[in-house]
Amino acid sequence: MERVYAAVDLGASSGRVIAGVLDGDRIDLVETARFDNGPVEVPTGVGPRLHWDVLGLWREIVRGLRAAAHDVGPLDGVGIDTWGVDYGLLDARGALSANPASYRCGRLDGVRERVLAVLDPVETYATSGVQYHAFNTMFQLVADDPRTLAGAESALLMPDLLGHWLSGRRVAEVTNASTTGLLDARSRRWSPRLCEALEREFGVPAARLLPELVEPGTVLGPVRGQVGGLQTPGGEPTPLVAVASHDTASAVLAVPARHDRFAYVSCGTWSLVGLELDEPVLTRASYEGNFSNELGVDGTVRYLRNVMGLWVLNESLRTWEEQRLGLDLPGLLGQAAQEAPRRTLVDLDGEQFLAPGDMPDRIAEAARASGQPVPTTPAQVTRTILDSLALAYRLAIAQACSLAGREVDVVHMVGGGVRNELLCRLTADATGLPVVAGPEEGTAMGNVLVQARATGAITGDRNALRRIVDASTKTRRYEPDPEAADAWADAERRFRDRFRS
Repeated sequence: MERVYAAVDLGASSGRVIAGVLDGDRIDLVETARFDNGPVEVPTGVGPRLHWDVLGLWREIVRGLRAAAHDVGPLDGVGIDTWGVDYGLLDARGALSANPASYRCGRLDGVRERVLAVLDPVETYATSGVQYHAFNTMFQLVADDPRTLAGAESALLMPDLLGHWLSGRRVAEVTNASTTGLLDARSRRWSPRLCEALEREFGVPAARLLPELVEPGTVLGPVRGQVGGLQTPGGEPTPLVAVASHDTASAVLAVPARHDRFAYVSCGTWSLVGLELDEPVLTRASYEGNFSNELGVDGTVRYLRNVMGLWVLNESLRTWEEQRLGLDLPGLLGQAAQEAPRRTLVDLDGEQFLAPGDMPDRIAEAARASGQPVPTTPAQVTRTILDSLALAYRLAIAQACSLAGREVDVVHMVGGGVRNELLCRLTADATGLPVVAGPEEGTAMGNVLVQARATGAITGDRNALRRIVDASTKTRRYEPDPEAADAWADAERRFRDRFRS
């Protein structure tokens, strides 16, 4: 008997609703809605602010769920995953205080430094295990207007906010909650010490605002009737399931690995690069290496480093489109493949690449400042971005293995970046490891798997779930070029001399 599950999958640049049709040991994905997403700039008296159009997202989600039920079949479940850290504030009546702010908003300038001047960063890392991005939820809460916080009853992360509108429940699913900086990575619970410190030092009532925590696979209740009367094949209201609601957690679950000796790159707007572990790594060396211990399915830890990802290339394409250069991505990648390899390498994790803007100009400035050849054509800029990403993957995987005491013999790439054959090939060459690319819609696949197991349609641990991914996915394998090994080692030395000295 076929089962149908709707995966709401929101990335920081686009969203989609995908119906996953489970038939035995295979899942087929059917897209029922795709829509743009991105922060909206709003002028204010203190400068421009970036917000998410959460009401527009809600409209598209409802439309996509109705289309899934109509076009594919009655829904056995619904699950939501999104990016991390951002949240909406609800008052006592359940009303949204304001459109959620984007993590790329300039309101966060200087907040991280102010907080970490009070909270010892090494001690804090030993509890939360997350790296200190300027946009972590704990810093965003400090940046909020105290009057707004005083009037709020709950702070719900993005998937939990949308899930609240679907089901009425106010919860925080742990894989996304682990990006806040306020969770204890060992206990998988909110940290009383960190919450109390935020209130004592900055007046942020974190303990009051943060909701009940739930693990992936928790059935939250029926989807409310105003969404459109969604029903299972048996006529019962369709349940909302708390999936691995951080999109990377769902994507990592969908890695079609056949053993645990793998590294992963979840490649989209961001690249999340790391290992799947049973326990967090909370050492000072891990803190200094800028690694995060985000939580995963079945008690696992996603030990990873955030790399800027294809955001820089996407923003470059937007700039070239505004300049009316008439470029198309496949043609541009073909041209980039012909450019000199590793000619210019930049640190894409530099904060100058975080905000929207003219990325080709910023890359040129980074090259100029570091004494490297300045890329001047779109093909040269594209090659610089992809070479720099592949090198960042090389560095992250090698250091993660060293810090965690783990060896790997394959890199799994999942997400939209697997369509970029040049990036996959460069990653194999840079890491010296074979790359298995796919599934492209790994996040949706992982979302559906958690729903199916939660509702009893499938059983087994995450290895059993991955066997379903393997049976459902066509992957492509890229072998490293052994003749490129010395050149990548030399590129790493040059990069460290310029950017990591």
